[in-house]
Amino acid sequence: MRVFVTGATGFVGSAIVNELLQAGHQVLGLTRSEEGAKQLKAAGADVHYGNLEDLESLKQGASLADGVIHTAFNHDFTRFAASCEHDRHVIAALGSALEGTNRPMLITSGTALVATPGRAATEADDPTLTAAQFPRIATQEAAVALMEKGLNVSMVRLPPSTHGQGDHGFIPMLIAIARDKGMAAYAGEGNNLWPAVHRLDAARLYRLAIEKAIPGTRYHAVQDEGVPMRQIAEVIGKRLQVPVKSLTPEAAKGHFGWFNHFASLDAPATALITMEKLGWKPTQISLLEDIDLYYFGNKNN
Repeated sequence: MRVFVTGATGFVGSAIVNELLQAGHQVLGLTRSEEGAKQLKAAGADVHYGNLEDLESLKQGASLADGVIHTAFNHDFTRFAASCEHDRHVIAALGSALEGTNRPMLITSGTALVATPGRAATEADDPTLTAAQFPRIATQEAAVALMEKGLNVSMVRLPPSTHGQGDHGFIPMLIAIARDKGMAAYAGEGNNLWPAVHRLDAARLYRLAIEKAIPGTRYHAVQDEGVPMRQIAEVIGKRLQVPVKSLTPEAAKGHFGWFNHFASLDAPATALITMEKLGWKPTQISLLEDIDLYYFGNKNN
C-alpha cells in the first residue's frame, strides 16, 4: 500500500513513516521544507511538498496514494480555536480526493475529548460537547461528516501523553514548569489520571488500522489507562531534585498558568476494543519508566 502521511516529519508521524516502511508499505510524506524532505528521503519515503494551508497540495497528495494517515496539526496554543477549525477544512480537503473510492483515511483525535466522569472512556464513547464549546472537537466532527458521506474513514484517538524520543508535548512542559518554579506540583491529592502510550506503540496501531481499513471505527492508542498526576510529579521532583508539593486548586492555577487545564485533566481511557479489533498490544515501556530514564538528559529512547 502507498500511504500519504501528513505530519510525516513530526513526533508521531515520523514513527508512523518508519513503521509503514518496515512493514513493506510505500510512504508519500508531506513536508514544507528541504530539511523535512531530507529526513523523509533518509527514511526511505517519497516526498510531497505542501502544507496545511495549501489545501490543493493536500488533495494532490491524497489522490496519489492508496490510503491517507492524517497526523498534522498546528499546536500553536495562541490560536488554538483557529487551528482546530482549520483542521476541519484540512480533513474535508483530504476526503474530497478520496470520494468515490474505498481508499481508507485515518484521522487523529484525542481520548481526552471523550473523558467520562467516574469511569475510563472507551472507543464507543462520543464527545458530549460540540466544537462551539470545545474547539478540538472540530476534528471529530469533520471525520464523522466524511463517514456520513460514505467514505472509508476511521479514527485514532491519542492520549494526553504520547511519549518517547523527541517528545515536546505535555511532559516536557511539566518538567519546564517544575524547573522554573523550583517544585514539582499537583492539585489536591493528585489523583487525576492521564492515559499514555509510547510513540512506537502508537505508530504500530496506525499501521494496523490502515491495513485493516474498517470504516467508521474508533481506536484508542492507550497503554497506561490512567497515571496519577501525583506519581508524574514525584518522578519529576526526584529527577530534578526539587520538592514535590500538593497545591490547592486555586494555587495550582497560578502555578501552572495556561497549562492548568491539562495539569488538572482527569481522563482515564481504555483500549480493550482496539486490542480486540486489531490484535494490537503495547510492548514499549510505561510513561513513568520513560520519564525516569530518558527525559532528563540521558540518551533518549
